[in-house]
Amino acid sequence: MFRDFNHKLIFRIVGGLLLFEGVFLLSAVLVAKIYKEEIISYFWITSAIAVSLGLLFYFIGRHASPMIGKREGSIIVTSIWLVFSFIGLLPYWLSGSIPSFTDAFFETMSGFTTTGASILNNIESLPNSLLYWRSLTQWIGGLGIIVISIALLPIFGFSTVQLFSAEATGPTKDKIHPKMSETAKRLLAIYIVLTVIETLLLVIAGMGWFDAVNHSFTTMATGGFSTKQANIGYWTSPAIQYIIIFFMFIAGVNFSLFYFMIKGKVNKIKENEELRFFFIITLVSTFLVGISIVDLSNIQSLQSLEVIFRESLFNVVSLMTTTGFVTIDYMLFKPVVWIILLIVMLIGASAGSTAGGMKLVRVLLAVKYAYYEFKRIIHPNAVFPVKYNGLIVRDEIITRVLAFIMLYIVLIIIGTIVLAFSGMGFMESISGMITCISDVGPGLGSIGPVTNFASIPDFSKWFLSFVMLIGRLEVFTVLIIFTPIFWKK
Repeated sequence: MFRDFNHKLIFRIVGGLLLFEGVFLLSAVLVAKIYKEEIISYFWITSAIAVSLGLLFYFIGRHASPMIGKREGSIIVTSIWLVFSFIGLLPYWLSGSIPSFTDAFFETMSGFTTTGASILNNIESLPNSLLYWRSLTQWIGGLGIIVISIALLPIFGFSTVQLFSAEATGPTKDKIHPKMSETAKRLLAIYIVLTVIETLLLVIAGMGWFDAVNHSFTTMATGGFSTKQANIGYWTSPAIQYIIIFFMFIAGVNFSLFYFMIKGKVNKIKENEELRFFFIITLVSTFLVGISIVDLSNIQSLQSLEVIFRESLFNVVSLMTTTGFVTIDYMLFKPVVWIILLIVMLIGASAGSTAGGMKLVRVLLAVKYAYYEFKRIIHPNAVFPVKYNGLIVRDEIITRVLAFIMLYIVLIIIGTIVLAFSGMGFMESISGMITCISDVGPGLGSIGPVTNFASIPDFSKWFLSFVMLIGRLEVFTVLIIFTPIFWKK
């Protein structure tokens, strides 16, 4: 027997969120009006479509039961990312800025999932309003469409716990308020404040207002879209690069820690093992990349140690936080650097941040579990519970963590084979899978930091778009929909 879902509730929530997409599109209309761009009509049309569909869906679900379970949560969250992407691609496609429907979908899904993989060969040729919309898709997807909506749409009147748990990143969720809607509002407030602060600092450092707003959107979202084809490499200012490094790192930290900091709960921050692990991995990786690219036999190279340090730190923080900004072509470095960068892409940053990847806390718990297994072999009768932040971690959480990591790696292997069959090279296939499932952006080879995904087959673009969605929604949320047990009572 097939399970009955609360279909009306699904329609109502998706409809309500589509109304918000319509409002976000109107902000692009304002930008187009300021710059007197002809593309304004396409934003009006797209906004009208989003609002019309939103009202229709909301009307269909107007008498919905307030009951929502994990199944409904998975369907709603997955549907939102898909519907938002199909609506969001219209300004690109209708205006002819991206004539291929496949390319337009890839670019939009890359935006909403904060991946940052692009098919554009001449970014500067896009109208400012379209550049703004491109950056805004990442900002919306960064903290999560669901979290933003929970904060702004209390009119649903339904339990939002299942939605939040379906979209939230990582195995641990620090509660900053007993009410989910209040938690979302506080996270959104922190997100907005940090975005504004970064914008102001970038302007002070010499970046123009338009570029500063766009890059603040995509930095805090750990997205990586830029208004320049050369990405952050367009600006040679060390100040601008250090500001972006700082905020990329900030965006990779669990957002609940900022709330604890505001409330003066410093011990919560000091006790956080994931944050310490984040610092350690960042410093070690930066050191390894630095010594790999420095030429000890070249005195002139030694005189530019600050540049080497900055480039190493920028690339490590950018790829580890899955932002994907670039200042230099790291394909020019030694292959050992590529390996280090692929590893940090896989690991990702903190749970509860806007970053992708496996998440530091999962890697940390897996390492601890492996370490204690060695101790159990030597002392079979002893009990060695895995602890995190001073608390014993339940066995079921460890099981989920190990299952997630195993599934993550299996998906990368399967995806690499699929991409290779589609005609992509081995380096492009494996790095393409890692960069898209971790929502990073640039890969290696012909999809590296100074190139893009324009040349890969259309099948690969649709496949990697789906991979981006799987990675953004923490794998299980999407894949569980394709299991028979999901649809059975």
